[in-house]
Amino acid sequence: MASTQPQSIPATTDTLTEGRVEEIYIVPQRHVAPQRVSEVRLVPKCGVAGHKNFVPEGHKDPGKELTLIAREQLEWLRQNHGIDLHSNETRRNILTSGIDLNQLVGREFTIGSVRIKGIRLCQPCSDLVKYTSKEVLPGLVHRGGLRAGILTEGVIRPGDTIRAV
Repeated sequence: MASTQPQSIPATTDTLTEGRVEEIYIVPQRHVAPQRVSEVRLVPKCGVAGHKNFVPEGHKDPGKELTLIAREQLEWLRQNHGIDLHSNETRRNILTSGIDLNQLVGREFTIGSVRIKGIRLCQPCSDLVKYTSKEVLPGLVHRGGLRAGILTEGVIRPGDTIRAV
């Protein structure tokens, strides 16, 4: 039986402090498939511009502003559970590589020039199963990504560096 404990990413010694943005997605409205975009504007307290969860008057819960998931966790899911979950199927805003997102809970980090704070793990839910028709819940417990609050406004793009502060 595969462990459900969070797994560190063994890429390099910098996995706790530096990674990169691989892909960016928005869901413009409810029940619409995530769309891959070449850049996106992040707005403190409001969220990701163009995304269905963008709240112009501001979120009461900063954990609803931005979501991230690591490519390495999707690879782990495929290798250990035989489930091929494409990055857009996760319904997360940002696909990362090279950084252990679990280690960013409670910490500030930057994506390009935008300052972010990790709020809590983004655990999988029944909606993810509904949208994908894949039994991903057990495999993504503690591996489903990070919910984060946006501290400064700015535009991010694939290739931007993610750095722990």
